[in-house]
This record gives sequence, C-alpha cells and structure tokens, in this order.
Amino acid sequence: MAKTLELQFVTEGGNNARLTVDNPKEPIEEAVVKQAMEAIIAAEVFFTSGGKFVTAKGARVIERNVTDYELV
Repeated sequence: MAKTLELQFVTEGGNNARLTVDNPKEPIEEAVVKQAMEAIIAAEVFFTSGGKFVTAKGARVIERNVTDYELV
C-alpha cells in the first residue's frame, strides 16, 4: 500500500499549497511534522503563484491501493 504524507500550507495570497512526501517514515509524529513545516516556511525555499508559504494549515497521510490487471 503506497502512502503519501501531504503537507498543506497557506500562501501569502491566501491560496492553499501542498507538498507531498512519498513513503514517509512511520510512525508519523505530529510534533515532528509541525516542526518540519515551520522550518520549510522559515527557509522560504518554495514559491507559488500565490507567493511564499506563510502558515502551516494541516497534514495528512493518504493511503492508496493500486491493482494492476494484465490484459490478454
């Protein structure tokens, strides 16, 4: 099962922006995620059409199952 950690930010323009991390280290600790998001905001390394990230809005883990079928 593929897992993705989605980090949700608010930009200067008030838009929502997301960063995703494939196969995050588990168990996921909320305090560590929050600290990492604050470090990303402080570093100002990501810019979107709505400006830089200014606030951490939330985070979530998305689990995805993929079943491939071989067509004959």
